[in-house]
Amino acid sequence: MGRIIALLLFLVAGYAQAQVRAELDSTKIKIGEELRYRLVVESDTTDLVQMPEGQTFLPLEVIESYPIDTSYNQQRQTLIKEYGLTQFDSGQYLIPRQRVVIGEKAFFTDSLLIEIEDVVVDTTKQKMFDIREKMDVGNRPASFGWLWILLAVAAIGFGIYWFLKRKKELEEAEELIPAYDEAIAALKALDDSPLSAQKGSKDYYSALTEIVKRYLDREVDATALESTSAELITRLQMHKDAGSFAFSDNMIRALDSILRRADLVKFAKQEIAQEIAAADRQEIEQVVNLTKEAIPEPTEEDLLEDLEYQEELRRKEIRKRWILGSLGGVAVILLAIVITANVMGYQNFKETFIGDATKEMLEEGQWYTSEYGNPLVILTTPEILYRVDMELPEGADAQIKDIEIFQLGEESDDLSVTVNVTEYNLAQQSDVKKLIDETLQIFEENGAQNLLIKDESFNTGKGLSGTRVFGSFNETKSNGKKGRKIKYEHYFFSQPGLLSQVRILYDGEDPYMEKVVKRITESIELEVNQGLPQIGGAQ
Repeated sequence: MGRIIALLLFLVAGYAQAQVRAELDSTKIKIGEELRYRLVVESDTTDLVQMPEGQTFLPLEVIESYPIDTSYNQQRQTLIKEYGLTQFDSGQYLIPRQRVVIGEKAFFTDSLLIEIEDVVVDTTKQKMFDIREKMDVGNRPASFGWLWILLAVAAIGFGIYWFLKRKKELEEAEELIPAYDEAIAALKALDDSPLSAQKGSKDYYSALTEIVKRYLDREVDATALESTSAELITRLQMHKDAGSFAFSDNMIRALDSILRRADLVKFAKQEIAQEIAAADRQEIEQVVNLTKEAIPEPTEEDLLEDLEYQEELRRKEIRKRWILGSLGGVAVILLAIVITANVMGYQNFKETFIGDATKEMLEEGQWYTSEYGNPLVILTTPEILYRVDMELPEGADAQIKDIEIFQLGEESDDLSVTVNVTEYNLAQQSDVKKLIDETLQIFEENGAQNLLIKDESFNTGKGLSGTRVFGSFNETKSNGKKGRKIKYEHYFFSQPGLLSQVRILYDGEDPYMEKVVKRITESIELEVNQGLPQIGGAQ
């Protein structure tokens, strides 16, 4: 037992000795410049080390993955892996944590914040040109690709429907002809056909047995067409024994003889004299006549049931036509909607026929100007924010006097507005940069992908200045894939002993939400905190 514990302690110690750290050659680069990201791994020489692969540094792009540089010191090894990163848009970016697997244990680096600076252009040395006048290029031509696909699908669907409908009409037309008349007409047609000159052939006997089987299928047994010769004779004998049909033994034996002879011709290629074939033709007509006589006359009850059955069929046919007509109408309407949306463009179609809730909220909805917290944060919003009850964390009352939070909507909604007013016991200035880093860290921990960060100073109408942090990210779906685009605006106003924050999250794919957010942010106003002495002015 002691050896096992010692071994476990040795393994734990081995893992504890493994170290992973990330380094940058610079925290500021110009747009398009290469940033060197270095991973330094120290581990036992027996450990298998797996470095990050692929585009794991988003929103930065990997432009070069350099070979691993390895050095050894007795039983230890140091691996240095460098990546060349870049970005083509200015702003602050958070390089996400990187995962390094050592043996069977995963290690994570710290996330690092970098700044991409614009390239300054000296306009005094560069030749400048006048701005060209606006050129009217006309409306963008509509894409009719989907239209042709839909028309092709509709044409194929109509063709299948017409074929099935035509086939059913022909089958129903055949059923309207009495079975006896159909059989006699078929025998006469066989006499007039070219096959009459080939009596005794395989094709002749196939046609002859098909006629009698079809007749029996309609009048006596619904399985006659699918039955073999032996099965058919057996079923006819069963109907006779049950008293359903008054078949004579001579008729059944005659039919059995003809069917056996037909099987020999069709499958054994036996030759039959034309005289025998002619006699079989006459015998088949006799079988049809005798079968007609053996069929009992329908009783009044049978006729009534048949009438009810026909009426039920008629009602079903009417219902079927109504359903098909309704489905056809719906298909036409859907096709018209798709064509119209394709020609007009989805956004114009939605606004014209369905309406846009965000546009209506912006142009027609009632907006409210309200005051939140103490000192006040004044805000104009489409709905009044509600107070969120929050208790101070244990031990926080030594520094924080009070926290007031007001909110509109949830973070998963198309629009979410939060106001946070924190009052401290002392006239201290909040570290806004640290607060920004913590906010961005929360975004990343909640699964934000492609996190884009920008910041600038912000000044309210009454001269109170603050910091505006804005950008965008993509949500992470439950399956780990990239979700919808979210944009954010976060305003920090630090006064002595007071921190006021306004945070807005909104759907980055809604064209009208930008105007809604602009109306909200332009209304931001704050009351200067008079409760504590001012230290160095507001910032």
